[in-house]
Amino acid sequence: MRDLKHLQFFEDLLQQAHNDLVKQAKDDRKVAVGYTCYYVPEVLMNCGDAFSVRLRAPNTGSLDISQYYMSSFICGYARALFERAFEGGYNFLDFYASSDTCQQMVRVVENIHELQLIQNPRFTYGIIDAPLKVTTHGTKFYMEQIEQNFIAPLKEHFGIDYSEEAIRAAVAEHNEMAQLFTETSDMRKADNPVITPKEYHIISIASYCCPTYLFLPYLRETVEELRSREPDAKNRWRARVVVAGSELDDYAFSEIMENSNCYVVADRYCFGTFPGRQVIPLNDDEPALLQVCRYYLETNQCPRFMSQEKIQERRDVVLDLVKEFHAEGIIYEQAKFCDFWGYERTLNTQIMQEEYGIPTLGIDREYVVRGSGQLATRIQAFVESLEIKRIRKEGNAV
Repeated sequence: MRDLKHLQFFEDLLQQAHNDLVKQAKDDRKVAVGYTCYYVPEVLMNCGDAFSVRLRAPNTGSLDISQYYMSSFICGYARALFERAFEGGYNFLDFYASSDTCQQMVRVVENIHELQLIQNPRFTYGIIDAPLKVTTHGTKFYMEQIEQNFIAPLKEHFGIDYSEEAIRAAVAEHNEMAQLFTETSDMRKADNPVITPKEYHIISIASYCCPTYLFLPYLRETVEELRSREPDAKNRWRARVVVAGSELDDYAFSEIMENSNCYVVADRYCFGTFPGRQVIPLNDDEPALLQVCRYYLETNQCPRFMSQEKIQERRDVVLDLVKEFHAEGIIYEQAKFCDFWGYERTLNTQIMQEEYGIPTLGIDREYVVRGSGQLATRIQAFVESLEIKRIRKEGNAV
């Protein structure tokens, strides 16, 4: 297939948190809001003159400083963010929106605050206490937390507009991006898709790490290009899988999948497509803020929700993706030392295979996966097992 026009540009954007589009937004006198969790409603961080930046620590090397402050038994993502903050990589941030959903990440925010690592005189932060259940009371509590700890300080310190019109405008902008992602994601249903796993992963991560209003023109052009793109004459994919799990922003993972000729048909991991890149429906009968908060709480697939109905819902979401995108297997991935996903991965790897009959691989990984020979070997072995299973099934059908 011919190269996508903006792919190298998207990849370049992912080499540092303070990328070219973030710099352009700051030059436009916009307010940079960093966040690290789906409990933080992305669309509300893009109201008025604010823009969201999903924090990453690309090209992470030594974690010596973060290990000194936080120990080596902390999730690599949390340690990498702290290390990058110590290096001055987030000095462009004006506000940090966090949640107590992950206590490891709370420690990152606390250390950043106590050590005054963000060298920006107007920097401040807010942390919400997120509910553990999706109920009417929980939604009300969640919205109040967001109003008190995010909206109020963003209004007070930076004059961000959170009027009904501003929130609906932010949702409309998000929905345009979501519609483009839905169209692109649907292209992965084809037997021989016109977009590779690595390409899709790069574009997806970039959409979270850049101001939406600046990213959208490039996304529109890329989707238009994909509509007329011709796939390779030979279908090289040996297996089709759904990848589910914890935070995964290293697109080298998808590169490893490609090198094994394994196609990622759907990405249900933190800050992937499901959830995160779907249209947010709004009606005219309720305040937009209430509808947005309810949407994010109801669609949240974090294993922090431990009620039986949410546990089953998470399995059902993955099962639906397997059926809709014609996957042959599932890969549950977990960042090493991620408490919540450690339980989820272990349990569902067994349940999906034994109770639902879907071949499932469970892996734990470092934050940076590039160069991981062990990971590549495990994926290759899983792909071969899926391929053998399909060949035997086709042979029995004959």
